[in-house]
Amino acid sequence: MFWGLSEALDLFQEYIGKSNYQVENENLSPDSKNQDITTEINILLFGLNDPRHILATMANMYSHRAKGINPVINFYLVDGCIEIVARNIALLAIALENPKVMNIRSKTHLFMDIYGNTLVRAFSHQYVSAKSKSLIKTITDSQCLEKKAPFLNIDGLKYRERDGVENALNFWSSKEGNIFNIKQYWNERVKKLLGTRYDYREGQFDWDLNMVLKDRKGSQICSQEYRYWRETGVAFTFPEFEYNVPNKTLAAGLVRNGKKYLHRGYIGDIQTGPYAAFGLTTSDQRMLKSMHGQNDYRSTDITERNILQIFHELATQMPYDHNLSQSRKYGSIRLQMGKGLTNCEEDVENLLQDYNEPWIKIEGVKINFLSSDEILSLQDSNSRWANFFDVIFVAHNYFSFLKDSFIDVLRSPSILIMETRLLTTERKSAVDKFEEELFQFAERTHLKPCINYDTINSKRSILKFQKI
Repeated sequence: MFWGLSEALDLFQEYIGKSNYQVENENLSPDSKNQDITTEINILLFGLNDPRHILATMANMYSHRAKGINPVINFYLVDGCIEIVARNIALLAIALENPKVMNIRSKTHLFMDIYGNTLVRAFSHQYVSAKSKSLIKTITDSQCLEKKAPFLNIDGLKYRERDGVENALNFWSSKEGNIFNIKQYWNERVKKLLGTRYDYREGQFDWDLNMVLKDRKGSQICSQEYRYWRETGVAFTFPEFEYNVPNKTLAAGLVRNGKKYLHRGYIGDIQTGPYAAFGLTTSDQRMLKSMHGQNDYRSTDITERNILQIFHELATQMPYDHNLSQSRKYGSIRLQMGKGLTNCEEDVENLLQDYNEPWIKIEGVKINFLSSDEILSLQDSNSRWANFFDVIFVAHNYFSFLKDSFIDVLRSPSILIMETRLLTTERKSAVDKFEEELFQFAERTHLKPCINYDTINSKRSILKFQKI
């Protein structure tokens, strides 16, 4: 919950990479081949938890246009937790923040803070508090939404769910009574998980990383950053920043109680970390070097580089050339993290800027948020979603919702991508059993694997299937 366990994908590239699409377009006349081809697809993100695939797909649209393909992409997001919906809107708002407001590097560190840290910088807290006011107006005023982010569509949310999004945004603001004691919640969760092993937790943390995650495509995660995250919930750190303010976007189960809010505390992941989406691999091979088991760069540094690329491409629609000298080479260094300074929110309202500019507009994209009720209607063969989607991504924790009839919402041809539990600390037998269940679902529903998994012996965070 709050982040995925697989890498960010360009889902449009996943779609056009299918042989069916290539064959269809090879049959075009010579005159047609000289013209741009408009390809419209519908993508369902089923319990995604974060907007990583949306960002990766939008960032790469310019490269498809350069090849003569005009993508028109309709994203549909369905999540069972309304606070995840609010958080996804906020993360999209950061990624598409107007360049007049902040530069790309500042935006990158802000995104990393909100995305993966239980404690954030004072600036990040102030941004969220101010942005929440702007987002409330955006989602409650259709004219404001059309002006600032016309590609967002919340019509699919029920009125109670829109109220839930507004509740979450209100809770994020700096108001008396909006308390989120994440340090306490995190420590309680760790104690409950480890039990009698709590006093020896550093050994357990090292075991989970070096004996489990590093053997499951998590080799880029460094010991010092992982241990610190397991202890505090702060995943992405840089020595020049102080992380001391609770990240309220990680609150769930919010219920208004007079002027205050009740909530369920922190109920997200405390074992894997937010590294999988952007921090395990990169196209820049220089940053993947290691020596004697020590990485030159942390997963944090890889995450920074990859998000810099995404934000650059979103803002400029041009290729990104990374300046390696700007990346910190902290892979083999244990940073000294001191005690967090005490934060005071009393006067924060007087410090807030107005983050109210229109978002960066990405042509050919529509992002539709759906009600959690659609989790059930998507299983109905006679629903309005029948034969509708070209690409579906299913998060590992939403697979249990799937009936065999779910496959009827896929068009023909189309692609289904399902997340495995590889990047968890579960026992290998449990991970293998879950992957086998995914294969059995595909076999029952007559889906064809996109590659021959029987001949490729590799560790897989996702499985891809086609509906022919």
